[in-house]
Amino acid sequence: MTDLFWRDTGSGRPLVFVHGGFLDHRMWEDQIPVFAADHRVIAADARGHGRSPNASGPFRHGDDLAALLRRLDTGPAVLIGLSMGGGIAVDVALDHPDLVEAVVVSGTGTSEPEFTDPWTNTVLAEFGTHMAAGDAEAAIATFMRFTHGPTRTLDDLDPEVVRRLFEMIRGSFAKHTFGEPKWMVPPEDTWERVPRIDVPVHAINGALDSPDHNGMAERLVALVGTGTARVVEGAAHYPNMERPQQFNDALRDLLRTI
Repeated sequence: MTDLFWRDTGSGRPLVFVHGGFLDHRMWEDQIPVFAADHRVIAADARGHGRSPNASGPFRHGDDLAALLRRLDTGPAVLIGLSMGGGIAVDVALDHPDLVEAVVVSGTGTSEPEFTDPWTNTVLAEFGTHMAAGDAEAAIATFMRFTHGPTRTLDDLDPEVVRRLFEMIRGSFAKHTFGEPKWMVPPEDTWERVPRIDVPVHAINGALDSPDHNGMAERLVALVGTGTARVVEGAAHYPNMERPQQFNDALRDLLRTI
């Protein structure tokens, strides 16, 4: 399926930015114009997010993205994905390797996340409780705890970053109804298959993100064995939004090695 909303700007080596869960392509606003100056930059809204339609039948995010890249005739591209978007990028590398030159993830491993840290599991349990009760505002407020990580509060973030996050998250929530069919087909055996990836896989993590998120990214990089894990200081789960200059510098450094 290729009915996703996307942006395609610039020219040159293709970079594909893949957003996190409940967000949309706008989370990359501090990266798209910067890298479009000397790259072809593509950023899409995943199915059920932002301006892309909701699912009406079984689908996989990775297959959606692969279909879009084939439609756009990108050839092998560097996929840069954060959180859910990182898992999607890894899925494409596993299932559609001809489309991938390299992968850069942030705050994630594969699309089968494994959470063991007490802070993360507490947040996820509270989020699940609110979702089961159909309390969207409470669920959004709980999800926002990931933006600041276990050692800070929302008051420690730039208010403009908080506003942008709330706007995107509320927009994606508004597209859905509680109890609607769950059409997404879950991935299988991603961690077991990761060592087969034969392109560079790097990570750029926020130093203040949860141990689970950073640990999964570091484990992914180690299992593939072709890349490095870098850290953006003073940022949690969205280092590209909290510290865009540092994130962009780290990404440019990695692109020079790929």
